[in-house]
Amino acid sequence: MTVDTKPAYPSFSEALRVWAKIGLLSFGGPAGQIALMHKELVEERRWISESRFLHALNYCMLLPGPEAQQLATYVGWLLHGWRGGVAAGVLFVLPGFFVILALATSYSLFQQVDWVNAIFFGLKAAVLAIVVEALIRVAHRALKNSLSYGLAAFAFLALFAFAVPFPLVVLGAGLVGYLVARQRSDLLTGGGHKSNASAPQMAAVIDQNVSEVDPSWRRALMVTGVWGGLWVAPLVPLTLLWGWDNAFVAIMGFFSQMAVVTFGGAYAVLAYVASEAVGTFGWLQPGEMLDGLALAETTPGPLVLVLSFVGYVAGFRDPAGLPNVWGGVLGASLATWVTFVPCFLWIFLGAPYIERLRSNVALVGALAAITAAVVGVIFNLALWFALHVLFREVGRIEAGPLFLAWPNWTTLDWTAVALTIVAGMALFGLHWGVLRTLAVCALGGLVVQALL
Repeated sequence: MTVDTKPAYPSFSEALRVWAKIGLLSFGGPAGQIALMHKELVEERRWISESRFLHALNYCMLLPGPEAQQLATYVGWLLHGWRGGVAAGVLFVLPGFFVILALATSYSLFQQVDWVNAIFFGLKAAVLAIVVEALIRVAHRALKNSLSYGLAAFAFLALFAFAVPFPLVVLGAGLVGYLVARQRSDLLTGGGHKSNASAPQMAAVIDQNVSEVDPSWRRALMVTGVWGGLWVAPLVPLTLLWGWDNAFVAIMGFFSQMAVVTFGGAYAVLAYVASEAVGTFGWLQPGEMLDGLALAETTPGPLVLVLSFVGYVAGFRDPAGLPNVWGGVLGASLATWVTFVPCFLWIFLGAPYIERLRSNVALVGALAAITAAVVGVIFNLALWFALHVLFREVGRIEAGPLFLAWPNWTTLDWTAVALTIVAGMALFGLHWGVLRTLAVCALGGLVVQALL
């Protein structure tokens, strides 16, 4: 019998090159990023086995924040400890951050130019089609039985019709999954990510027999102290310079809150961020969050970098005495810092315990339930996008517990409808990539401006 041998253990410098490559090529949202990592890490280099890769991904889907970036951090930690996790997580984000910084600067400086507005008009239509595609993709993966469909419907109705806070929806779904799995684990079979049983399991650097970090209270306290301290560290210079009442402290506070509740990634939390950034803080004008998502779609890295765009615009418009651009850079940097530093905390704190729970049925059940609920969350976001892209005026209906958005049907924008159809044909019919679709719709916006 031929015994498959493990590949050579990668050096830290070799891993750095691969993480940099993944960071530069991680377009297409979490699905594309996870597929890229699977190809590079599981199929080609065999640094991690299929089962361990999917187990790590399942844990990351339970966490707030971008699951693809956290997955890279998890695998980096398995390979080279904390320095490997830091390197993988940082290199996953850094290229996209610099790109979004440049794009946000151009947006803030030239937003009022007619041709810029025309480009973003086209981009919004493309983003709507992209969000719909994400909904279909996640639904196909997560909804495998009647219980998962019920959880998705519950999440959508709770958010869209009754304005239930997002964290309560996610926690409720996770609790249902946990309790159901303890009694009938078969009812949740098929939700979330599963390995293909028919696929050959090749030997890997990280397999089921890899040695693990022994979790302990001492280690947990040290990790929490280090990464929790780094999380709040920027508050010291900010308050010394400007006190507590300024946009930068507000940015830190708000996006720190988002780091705790952003289950399901950027799509799942975008409607709430847009509402708060426009209505509560006055950082953005209505519709500008769509522009930010369109920019984030053009960059490598997590789509949650759209929060860096919001931080940039907030700092640009309320720079606390700094020049506008430098205020924007500081705002974007703070939003990015408090969004991603907690991701390292979740991984370094929880991964050793999760490695001990690879066969825990209740954990798998909670994952499957949350994944199903996220389908309803993304459906809510897709509908929110559709209303604000396709209609010029969107109001609200409030009747008892009902609290839902409702469009003024006479303000339907047929040009936006046409561009959205073009984007849908490009994605679903021609199977174009995200960047190509965005480029065509941006050009379409320019053509519409020229004709009108």
